[in-house]
Amino acid sequence: MLRVKAGDVDRMGLLFERYHRQLFGFLYHMLGRADASEDLVQNVFYRMLKYRHTFTGDGEFRTWMYHLARNVLADYIKKNRHAAHHTDVAAMADHLGGGSPADAGLEQAQDVALLHQALAKLSPENREVLVLSRFQEMKYARIAQVLNTTEGAVKVRVHRAMNELKTAYLRIEN
Repeated sequence: MLRVKAGDVDRMGLLFERYHRQLFGFLYHMLGRADASEDLVQNVFYRMLKYRHTFTGDGEFRTWMYHLARNVLADYIKKNRHAAHHTDVAAMADHLGGGSPADAGLEQAQDVALLHQALAKLSPENREVLVLSRFQEMKYARIAQVLNTTEGAVKVRVHRAMNELKTAYLRIEN
């Protein structure tokens, strides 16, 4: 990113190749909409280019990237509060990391669909911390940087969110 900041904007393609799937996964898990998630990934990379002067290189690139992604997501949610959403987990298996529910069989695909329904029932704050920790596999210290909080606070939030997710999942399953 420092090279992009210095004017070598061709390097943006390399950043896109490295990080677009992670961003898509984060945004998809937050929204449950593939079409919107794809558009938002593009918006994040546009903002990276537009605001490249704000990247100092002092912190990790991914932390800065997720700050931008959170801002893009917040803007989208503000504009589309009343939009209905629909989740098609099997159709998005090629975009999401961690394996393909369609290839693993119908039962696993149904479990994944239930998980996504349960995630959608969580508050945006709890959903975000779980997506970052479990789906994006970020360390608590990095999540704390992204969320501008302490590592201890992240641990507490993840624990509470997992309990809320478990409750929501069991309600849907029964």
